[in-house]
Amino acid sequence: MAAGISARLDRIGTDGKHLIVPMDHGITLGAVKGLADIESTIDAVTRGGADAILTQKGIAPRVHGNRNRAGYIVHLNGSTAIGPDENDKRPTATVAEAVRAGADAVSFHINVGSEHEPDQIAQLAEVTDSAARFGMPTLAMTYARGHDVRDKDNPTGFAEDLAHAVRLGEELGADVIKTAYSGDPDTFGTVVEATRLPVVIAGGSRGTDKETLSMVRGAIDAGAAGVSMGRSIFQHDRPEAITEGIAAVVHDDASAEEAARRADLTVEA
Repeated sequence: MAAGISARLDRIGTDGKHLIVPMDHGITLGAVKGLADIESTIDAVTRGGADAILTQKGIAPRVHGNRNRAGYIVHLNGSTAIGPDENDKRPTATVAEAVRAGADAVSFHINVGSEHEPDQIAQLAEVTDSAARFGMPTLAMTYARGHDVRDKDNPTGFAEDLAHAVRLGEELGADVIKTAYSGDPDTFGTVVEATRLPVVIAGGSRGTDKETLSMVRGAIDAGAAGVSMGRSIFQHDRPEAITEGIAAVVHDDASAEEAARRADLTVEA
C-alpha cells in the first residue's frame, strides 16, 4: 500500500476500525433534521467519537471548522429521492476536487445488480485509479440492489449478494468497503469473508437505540471493521450520545448494553 493511502486511512479510522458519519444526504433528501444546521451536528458527532465525516464537496467549508480533528471524506456521486430513479447515482465531483476540498479520502456509491451497474462499475474503476495517483483512499459503497437481488426475508441469499458486492469493490481497487448489514452475525460473516479489505456497515433508516447498538455489535462480532452510519446518528435527538455509544462498541469492544450505559442511552434489557 502506498504511504499516502496508508497515512490517510489512519486519519479516517483508529487502529484499523472506522466510525464514519456520512452526511451527504442533503443532495438526496434535502435539508432534513440534523443537516440544516450541519455545523452543530458535525461538532456533536466528532465530540462523541466519530473518526470521520463524509459530505458532498460543496459542504466542505461547513465541515472543517467543526470536525474536531476528525477525518474528512468527500463523496463523489449522488441522486435525489424525487428524481426518476434514486439508484441512478451520477458523478458529482472528481478526486482532484476532493483534494482541493481538503479531503482525506473519497467515496463512491455503486448499486450492484441494478440496471445502472455497468456505468457505475466503470466510474468506480476510474475513481480508484485517480485516487491512487493522488495517494487517496477510496471508500466504495457497494450495495446489492436490483430486481434479482435477494433481501432480508432471505438472509442467507441476501448475504451472498452482499458478499458479491463487497468483492466487486476490492476487485475494482477500493481500500475500504461499505455495504448493508445482512441482519445477523452468522450470515454477515459470509460478507466479511468475501474480501480482505475492511468492511463497514451502513445504518439505513433510523431505528431504536437498542436496534442500532445491537446491529453494530452483531457486525463487529462477524468481523466488520466498523460502521458508516448516517441517519441513525445525525437524526438522533442526541447525536453526540449515540455516537459515543457506537464508538464504545467499535473501538472498545463493548456490549450493546455497556455502550448504552456509557452514553446514558435507554436500552431495554
